[in-house]
Amino acid sequence: MLEKKIKWLCKTGDKVLTILFWTCMAATLWILLQVFCFTSFKIPTDSMEPVLLPGDNIIVNKLLFGGRLFNLVDAAENEPIQIHRMPGIQNIKRNDVLVFNFPYSNRWDSITFDVMKYYIKRCVALPGDTFSIVDAHYYVKGCSDVLGNVESQNNLLALLNEGTHKEIYLKGYPHDSLFDWDIRNFGPLYVPAKGSIVIMNKANAILYKQLIEYEQKMKIHISGDTVLLNNHPIKWYRFRQNYYFMAGDKTRDSQDSRYWGLLPEDFIVGKATMIWKSVSPASNKWRWNRIFKGID
Repeated sequence: MLEKKIKWLCKTGDKVLTILFWTCMAATLWILLQVFCFTSFKIPTDSMEPVLLPGDNIIVNKLLFGGRLFNLVDAAENEPIQIHRMPGIQNIKRNDVLVFNFPYSNRWDSITFDVMKYYIKRCVALPGDTFSIVDAHYYVKGCSDVLGNVESQNNLLALLNEGTHKEIYLKGYPHDSLFDWDIRNFGPLYVPAKGSIVIMNKANAILYKQLIEYEQKMKIHISGDTVLLNNHPIKWYRFRQNYYFMAGDKTRDSQDSRYWGLLPEDFIVGKATMIWKSVSPASNKWRWNRIFKGID
């Protein structure tokens, strides 16, 4: 009798250990897939209408541009972190819809990494582009691509012309008296690419101050026509990473690069590729026609 009980306990123990092993393997695989391959986000606002609606749950592909590695504990505690990106299989293109960590979550005059705050916008200008907004429409010098939601840009221009835009904040980045940019007419703004060099005059120091301070972890000061980095005069600056100009498809109601500036490549999570679930926040009803819909 005792021998049978021992055999039963051994068999039961083996089964429990096997279940625990495969459970741990599945959990590890799921974590690896979340970190390096795919993840899911829920859309909270209407800034990407009509492509994305509040209540849409989307799949974000991290493989395309490479997953990121960083110290999650330090990031959660708002400590300085180093972000390393794995090799990707393609480059970001204009009009890609990207999920990213919002770079100005704490204050508007400095870039900080917030692991809990994500935005989704459309990339309308790439590293090395010179971007402009003319009569609310987006342009890249030397590029004939249609950028962003043109119908929404037309609607914004109509509102501005009619004067029925009182609830829309017009003033654009960099919010300095040296520039009269707004969301109707903006730029031209050079979008830095890794390794590109800009002359450090007063105008460029204002435009790229946050980017340089983020890269160098030092402060930029302007004294007359002299630009100082950590109290040392600089005449030019070479950028260490790529940057992007991001815009919401709902142009009259989107907090995007028109207001806060350029997005560092480190902050990009991945490309939004598909809606896998959609539930209306107002009615709590499923929107079945949106299930498995691709995101363009």
